Amino acid sequence: MLKEFKNFIMTGNVIEFAVAVIMAGAVGAVVNGFVSDIMMPLVGHFSGGMDFANKFVALDGKKYLTLDAAKEAGGAVIAYGSWINSIISLITVGFVMFMIVKAYNKMKKPVEAPALAGPTQEQLLAEIRDLLKK
Repeated sequence: MLKEFKNFIMTGNVIEFAVAVIMAGAVGAVVNGFVSDIMMPLVGHFSGGMDFANKFVALDGKKYLTLDAAKEAGGAVIAYGSWINSIISLITVGFVMFMIVKAYNKMKKPVEAPALAGPTQEQLLAEIRDLLKK
């Protein structure tokens, strides 16, 4: 059983998958940093300094200065600003991943289709001639 496990772990697919998971985590951190540290401040700047994170509706009818204050008071809130931030993050992450895949595909060498080695036209005609002679 230990030998089977060793064979399983040492196959190329498992190692490649492990590397892919680790790289995905690293790329995820970079993309999340890009979204939170670069894109969201730009969105806030171009939206007139609006901070979507503090956009909410308190369902108890009271007024709160911040979302955290409403949550600390125990009031039920609809935090639509956080949802807007999530949508912007999703679009940005999707775009960044699209650009990464596009660059990767451009760098990849095109794989040439192997030429099918079949009989030449003369060989086919010779076979037909021989069949007709019989």
